[in-house]
Amino acid sequence: MSIPQKIEEIKKSIPENVTLVAVSKTKPNEAIMEAYDGGYRIFGENKPQELTRKFNELPKDIIWHMIGHLQTNKVKYIAPFVSLIHAVDSLKLLKEINKQALKNDRVIDCLFQFHIADEDTKFGLDLNDAELIINSEEYQNMQNIRIVGVMGMATYTDDENQVRSEFSNLKSIYSELKSKFFSGEENFKEISMGMSGDYKLAIEEGSTMIRVGSTIFGARDYSNK
Repeated sequence: MSIPQKIEEIKKSIPENVTLVAVSKTKPNEAIMEAYDGGYRIFGENKPQELTRKFNELPKDIIWHMIGHLQTNKVKYIAPFVSLIHAVDSLKLLKEINKQALKNDRVIDCLFQFHIADEDTKFGLDLNDAELIINSEEYQNMQNIRIVGVMGMATYTDDENQVRSEFSNLKSIYSELKSKFFSGEENFKEISMGMSGDYKLAIEEGSTMIRVGSTIFGARDYSNK
């Protein structure tokens, strides 16, 4: 199957309210253009320099998501154009995004990343961390960021019950934040969870945004191209 056919297959299998982010990290422009020529526009990258290069080289109506861990000193590269930053895991990072968004006369949409996995290698907040950020005076004064939801990554395991319970945990974190802090904000509506191996489970547990790479682009090594 071609890349556009794979995208179409996934879109047919998921509810209309779920956004598919085609994860194009490490993939060449040709693969992204194949998806683009098939009509797809929403792509995710995890390295700011690679994302910036692709933004500069590819059509300007592509909607770019930054899905990977983001260091504060790299925010300036993507602030002029990024559509959504998935992995906000500190007040320090949020302050830098706000600062760079202001410089670019933009409001940048962000998701709080939560640590839901049983793995130390994954980044993320816990509910208490998030509430401290939201209640801080610094956050209250930010005019150039908008928190539109939450993101999390489940443990890399074959144990379906564990993965389901971690996704369910993120949904409950989302619900608590929504009722406590964002009840009147219709933009706070995204739960970004689920990747190639577990997005169906994630959708069953309430995901509104899935990040799918290898199922679309394959695990093929393009480095010789």
